[in-house]
Amino acid sequence: MQEQLSAAETDRASTSSEAGLRAQLVQNVVLRHLEPGEQDELMANVAVVQCAKGEILLSQGDTEMSQYFVLEGILKRVVASATGREMILRFAAASDIETSYAAWRLKTPAPYSIVTVKKARVAKLSLPAWASFLERHPHAKAVFEYEVMHLMSEIMAHTITLHLLDAPGRVQRFMRKHAGLAARVPQKELAAYLNLSAETLSRLRHQGKV
Repeated sequence: MQEQLSAAETDRASTSSEAGLRAQLVQNVVLRHLEPGEQDELMANVAVVQCAKGEILLSQGDTEMSQYFVLEGILKRVVASATGREMILRFAAASDIETSYAAWRLKTPAPYSIVTVKKARVAKLSLPAWASFLERHPHAKAVFEYEVMHLMSEIMAHTITLHLLDAPGRVQRFMRKHAGLAARVPQKELAAYLNLSAETLSRLRHQGKV
């Protein structure tokens, strides 16, 4: 009898876990457009991973790549020069995606790394498996490829901003476009993204210029 109760509790926990995962996945910027049957198909193939702070999900130069759906926490996309100098290209929070889809399609190594900013929880599957899913569902493929182009456009706009705007302007733009992230990204990480020192960012805030 006790074993039967234990099995029933396990089944309930599993069902609850699946329901929780589905609830998070359907909030994703790409996956919220899927039909219920498509959600079922995807859930059967994704793996959920708990990631520690500073964990590297993808290293620049990797050839084996995965598709990531952020469930909790924050990731950053980072590119490094041959001398080790790093530049943060973007942050990805819950309901966002992270991917190296373009590099995988072009059969080139990953041009950047994907690293956790804080503890994170992500759903992932290999890019070949994700591409196969997209081929079976053209509408999902159109939504995903639009999002990939949108992200590339945002990164280009940010890179231009670093050259055209002064320090207060860069911070103000981030606050305007990413208000939800402003209080969640550590000041050191945000300063690096804006090409500022942490001290300069702190001073601008205390002076009321941002």
